[in-house]
Amino acid sequence: MTTTARRPDVDVRRSGERFATKIDWLDSKHSFSFGRHSDPGNTHHGVLLVNNDDVVRPGSGFETHPHRDMEIVTWVMTGSLVHQDSTGHSGVIYPGLAQRMSAGTGILHSEKNDSWRLSGGGEHTDPVHFVQMWVVPDEAGITPGYEQLEIEDELLAGGLVPVASGMDRHDGAAAIRIRNRYAALHAARLQPGQTVELPEAPFLHLFVPRGGVTLEGAGELGTGDAVRFTATGGQRITATEPAEVLVWEMHATLAN
Repeated sequence: MTTTARRPDVDVRRSGERFATKIDWLDSKHSFSFGRHSDPGNTHHGVLLVNNDDVVRPGSGFETHPHRDMEIVTWVMTGSLVHQDSTGHSGVIYPGLAQRMSAGTGILHSEKNDSWRLSGGGEHTDPVHFVQMWVVPDEAGITPGYEQLEIEDELLAGGLVPVASGMDRHDGAAAIRIRNRYAALHAARLQPGQTVELPEAPFLHLFVPRGGVTLEGAGELGTGDAVRFTATGGQRITATEPAEVLVWEMHATLAN
């Protein structure tokens, strides 16, 4: 991991350029190399290794599988996702609830669209749409952990809000803690005409999981579009329709 400065760059990545995995229960779009999709020139940006845009049909999901030395943040757009792991944690993740799992020395977990089985209610027919993001921790071999926190609708509607952070300046803020002191995830829900300003950082990753916005100096961005910023920031984002944006602010990168 390095904090070495780079040359300024704004790299727009369109939705249709992403790797795709589509099977009977899963429609997944990958911003970076993932699984069988491999591109040596597209492995990460900053300390962000995975930005998966997933839709899972009801009654299905990811069976129990392992992770190690990774900070995994999940943000649900619509529907609900059931999490269960080998540390004994379980819960239902829904829109506005940020979740972080620290894999550390090793953890097993599952993620399924079957919340009715916990509540005893009738089976629902809605898919769950969520974005899962993996960040490298700044320390390997930590004790596995889990945290979730509901972010108030009022906060999300008021501009970029830190929802997951390892930065000292976000201590006490409405954010779950991740084990990387160089990274923070911000989110905002924007109505048409509403504007937010990107933070200044050596590395930024902007993702538009729904809606449409315009990015100052780059033009229109639609659902599934992303932008990788290097050595720049401060641009303004304006919604052209109801939209949601996820912004990773990163002050370090993985060595190439």
